[in-house]
Amino acid sequence: MAALALAVPASIPSPPPEFSKFSVGPLTVHAYALCILLGILLALWVTNRRLKARGGNSDMLWDIVIWAIPFGIVGGRLYHVLFTDPEYYFGLNGQQQHWIEIPQLWLGGLGIMGAISLGAVGAWIGCRRAGVRLSAFADAAAPGVLLAQMAGRWGNWFNQELFGAPTTLPWGLEIDPNSYNFPAGLPADTLFHPTFLYESIWNLLGFFVLIGLDKKFQLRRGALFWCYVIWYGIGRTFTESLRLDPAAIITIGPLSLRIHQWFAVGLVLLGTLALIYVLTVLRPQNQNSIYLPGREPAAVPPAPEAKSADASAKDDDAENTGAAPGEAADQEPKDPKDPPQGTSPRGDG
Repeated sequence: MAALALAVPASIPSPPPEFSKFSVGPLTVHAYALCILLGILLALWVTNRRLKARGGNSDMLWDIVIWAIPFGIVGGRLYHVLFTDPEYYFGLNGQQQHWIEIPQLWLGGLGIMGAISLGAVGAWIGCRRAGVRLSAFADAAAPGVLLAQMAGRWGNWFNQELFGAPTTLPWGLEIDPNSYNFPAGLPADTLFHPTFLYESIWNLLGFFVLIGLDKKFQLRRGALFWCYVIWYGIGRTFTESLRLDPAAIITIGPLSLRIHQWFAVGLVLLGTLALIYVLTVLRPQNQNSIYLPGREPAAVPPAPEAKSADASAKDDDAENTGAAPGEAADQEPKDPKDPPQGTSPRGDG
């Protein structure tokens, strides 16, 4: 037992600051950006496989994501700047403004709610151009989006940001006391809830849940996407209750919650109502085509059937004897003195 206790770590270390970025020639590569890039690649891989299984192709995917990804990045950054920490960027409440950092994505700060919202606008544009139903693309992409979020959360670990409240649990997260994000007034050895890890595990589990639901129920017309919205909203509601990063507190009735937590609760309610509507009114089992009406690809005509060897031989014989194709060529020629069939040898009497 003593050996087992020594093998279990007492905390989760954060990477040294020098691990958050490194140089490749004249370029500076940030670990946060690599995590986001890995998430995008995972999402593309999963979505491509799922679109092909529904009758789509890779060209169609690229026609859509070339709009969805830029819109999603801009939406995620705007959400972070406008809703997460506007005091920091715009110098509100007497703080120094840092508006010049708004386009510096490598420093961290992408709000998934904004990324999904504005990314959906980009996906809609791409889908219209590609002739694909937005709901069909959303259903195909939903599991991959969870994988992207799983990978992206590890960027918070490298940046030592978005952690939770102090904890004494054995998986508490170590934060460099010299870090800008370390809360003032706490002992240097304070451990914090690794909310990045909680959300990463939740998203990975959700990926398998969505894949299982789709295999069992063949969810269409956006039903699987709304399952994603519900799943993510539940997990985000929990992690937001632990986080210490700056966020506006909004009081509605007896509840005072962080603005992101209110949004997460709203996602659960919206997703539930939308899922009920899809299942009861749209009836997703009656919609299997991923294409918009009138944009289905032209059907490929079937190849002509090859003739059998016997049929080919008969046609060759018929050509040599003057018989019609397909007519037996081994019949005896008729005597020209024989009367025509259907008449008497004595004429028309």
